[in-house]
Amino acid sequence: MQLAALKHRTESEDCFALDNKHVRVRVHTGKDDVGQVFAYYTDNYMPTESVKKIELKKIGSGQVSDYWAATLKAPYHRLKYTFEIVGKDGTKVILGDRGISEFSKKNLNEDGSYFKRPYLHEIDMTKTPDWVKQTVWYQIFPERFANGDKSNDPKNVKPWNPQDHPGRDDFYGGDLQGIIDHLDYLQELGVTGLYMCPIFKAPSNHKYDTIDYFDIDPDFGDKELFNKLVNEAHKRGMKIMLDAVFNHLGDKSMQWQDVVKNGEKSRFKDWFHINYFPVEPYKNPSKGEGEAPYDTFAFEKHMPKLNTANPEVQEYLLEIATYWVKYFDIDAWRLDVANEVDHHFWRKFHDELVKIKPDFYIVGEIWHSARPWLNGDEFSGIMNYAYTLQIEDHFFKKKTSANNLVEHLTDQLMMYRDMTNQVMMNMLDSHDTARILTVAKDDQELALQALTFMFLQLGSPCIYYGTEMGMNGGNDPDCRKPMDWSKKDKDTWKRVHNLIKYRLDNSETLSKGQILLSVTKDGLIKVKRTGNQEIVAYFNTTNKDIKITVNDNISQGYKNGILSPKGFVVYNSEI
Repeated sequence: MQLAALKHRTESEDCFALDNKHVRVRVHTGKDDVGQVFAYYTDNYMPTESVKKIELKKIGSGQVSDYWAATLKAPYHRLKYTFEIVGKDGTKVILGDRGISEFSKKNLNEDGSYFKRPYLHEIDMTKTPDWVKQTVWYQIFPERFANGDKSNDPKNVKPWNPQDHPGRDDFYGGDLQGIIDHLDYLQELGVTGLYMCPIFKAPSNHKYDTIDYFDIDPDFGDKELFNKLVNEAHKRGMKIMLDAVFNHLGDKSMQWQDVVKNGEKSRFKDWFHINYFPVEPYKNPSKGEGEAPYDTFAFEKHMPKLNTANPEVQEYLLEIATYWVKYFDIDAWRLDVANEVDHHFWRKFHDELVKIKPDFYIVGEIWHSARPWLNGDEFSGIMNYAYTLQIEDHFFKKKTSANNLVEHLTDQLMMYRDMTNQVMMNMLDSHDTARILTVAKDDQELALQALTFMFLQLGSPCIYYGTEMGMNGGNDPDCRKPMDWSKKDKDTWKRVHNLIKYRLDNSETLSKGQILLSVTKDGLIKVKRTGNQEIVAYFNTTNKDIKITVNDNISQGYKNGILSPKGFVVYNSEI
């Protein structure tokens, strides 16, 4: 047995409270190395001779590890537990708090062999909002969704043409009224959550260079109109998520302009990370111009980075964060460049918001693994790029095999607690990426196959505006074309609508049920979801027809027991 591969950590994704009487535990073992894993557990103050024994189930295989899990009962809100690991070679060991020891009755009765959960405090438990687990998100880039009020169009607005290839500084006149006008459309499509890119006052079309967080950009409308949008969305059962850019300010902001004008004498100089004065002209290190006078988002001179350790900055940003919840009843914040803001600030941010709304949803834009932010005191989840981009690598780019995909996705799932995985924001494209149809080389069947696979994963799925219309587009800014309203009710629209409906109709199992990913001997990717029912799906990402006989609830390329390349079949069965 590979002893070095045996791993378990308390108070982590390997051991987390489901409630004050149940603890979920996971154990990592070497791949294909272990035959069985058992847990022995009892109350902290009970003798070890009183332990109960439960066998852990194998819940997945990653690149180098197998994963095992079980739920342990803690009737007195305390727990001690240890593991018996049975190798396929017949050896047995104890994996306990003080390391690995030989399996024997004596060692099993040693209190030092047991991991401890001293008390399951309600306040310490990682909690995520239940409503998110049953939400299908729709991301809107407001400037390009719909022009509902031509009276607030910016100067030099371009004609609404979905076939255009937008430039970085182009405007098409999309606004809040355009979103309100299409709420019935969004309800018909089936989405239950609207995520909008920034709507606050800013000079650009994307609004990530904020001037004033307390004001709606006049090109989009005003606060009264936004209030109407929130109320009308809520009437239709839709949640509202806004985009917060708290890593940096726009250089046109009052605070930064004061620094530009007054230099070291500016009362806002400590609001930013300034290396030297004067701050202009900006020197770009990436272009070999020398040391930058101030820190920015990337090397973007128009986005000076905020010093979120400064109490004045904290007070300012927390006032913004709570203002839109208190007075406009938004349900969620998506946090731009979230990984570059200090953890201390995000913990304050979290606490202030859940005081107002205990089930508030906080999503960080993090493109990599994000354990430090996902322990229940900062973010609910993240934009799950580390997970979903691997789907693209296999389905679209063929960079990885089916086995590689399943292993990598399983390893990603094991990084986080179940309740965290359930509220990850899963997307295959966004305002920051090329559209999936373009990445799929304009192969709509392939794009829909990957989208369906994503919809069956743990996490809250999100589609980018226009995906249901079969829109294409390269990297930013080409992915931000004006919405093509001419393709409603066409084949792609109907299929995306049906996929959303299937997700919502089966939301209990798909949002909270267990997931097991594997590859069949014929090369099909198998997704098995187990909750109050069992849902099984097969995806053919090979280049040949494969025989499989199942009933189908939704499918593509499946006929007479043959699943074609780019095809999938999904079916439900009672447990």
